[in-house]
Amino acid sequence: MGTYILKRLLLIIPTLFLILLINFAVIQIAPGGPVEQAIQQAQTFQGMGVSGAETAQSSQSQYQGARGLSADMVEQIKAQYGFDKSAPERFWLMLKGYLTFDFGTSFFKDKPVTQLLYEKMPVTISLGLWSTLLIYLVSIPLGIRKAKQHGLIFDKSTSLLLAVGYAVPSFVFAVLLIVFFAGGSYFQWFPLQGLVSENFSQLSMLDKIKDYFWHMSLPLLSIVLGGFAGLTYLTKYSFMEELNKQYVLAARAKGLTENRVLYGHVFRNAMLIVIAGLPEALVGIFFVGNLFIEIIFNLDGLGLLGFEAIVQRDYPVIFGTLFLFTLLGLILRLVSDVLYQVIDPRINFDARGVK
Repeated sequence: MGTYILKRLLLIIPTLFLILLINFAVIQIAPGGPVEQAIQQAQTFQGMGVSGAETAQSSQSQYQGARGLSADMVEQIKAQYGFDKSAPERFWLMLKGYLTFDFGTSFFKDKPVTQLLYEKMPVTISLGLWSTLLIYLVSIPLGIRKAKQHGLIFDKSTSLLLAVGYAVPSFVFAVLLIVFFAGGSYFQWFPLQGLVSENFSQLSMLDKIKDYFWHMSLPLLSIVLGGFAGLTYLTKYSFMEELNKQYVLAARAKGLTENRVLYGHVFRNAMLIVIAGLPEALVGIFFVGNLFIEIIFNLDGLGLLGFEAIVQRDYPVIFGTLFLFTLLGLILRLVSDVLYQVIDPRINFDARGVK
């Protein structure tokens, strides 16, 4: 196992490099970068009154938004954002900084990217951990009961609920919950946006806890509704597979009760794949499900930060969040593989030559 972990850790380096390189190349050809936006803002303050000669001369500029600005001012703007250097040089400087986790400074927020990530991380972690806990608390008991009553009324009646939850993404549930319960067309039982109220600092500890979960109710419910179906199916069919094995038949033949067979013999083996898949579930919930939920409910987390950075073409923030998401995702997937072997020692990645 040690050899496998070492290989996977070493593989993280070229994987991160290739992902950053591809995204850096794509960003370079994307229109509306920070230089163009800064030039447009400068034009707004300076005014649009330019002579015909100036317009003809500026039409030859690399940036179409530079009309009406002097060449020196354009060069100053390019230098401000680091675009006075060539693309390979900028990419090399970025990689050097990333070796020490220096992601640069945000173009538009005037803060180091590491500080922004540190400020936004608690919101994303809080949302991800609570939603994952709730999904497991709902899916595992539901999956076990469906496995016990496979083909019966309970199993068939809940299958429609699972089909809806599996087909409809979390952000659709979020929109529906806002319409019905957050001041849309019906009720205003929950706040529309934000993680806490404006007077949060003035509340007592108990009231702070109530206020926090009051704001978290709809976002968490959206993620749970959109994410519990897959784990429920996984739990159900994992238990059904174990229930058909010989050791279960032998346990029943000894006269053991059904609950004793289920929780004394089947549970540990059936839960192997469910528990080992927890890191993979965290990857999906943190980096996919949270993104749209944070945007819809205006929760100031990493998802919203990344979205705003893409809209503003804030390249340091874009690459910083991308680097963090990719690194955590690769590490969590490695943890998932390690859990498989810890829970089931029969799995040996080194012996199978897994790369």
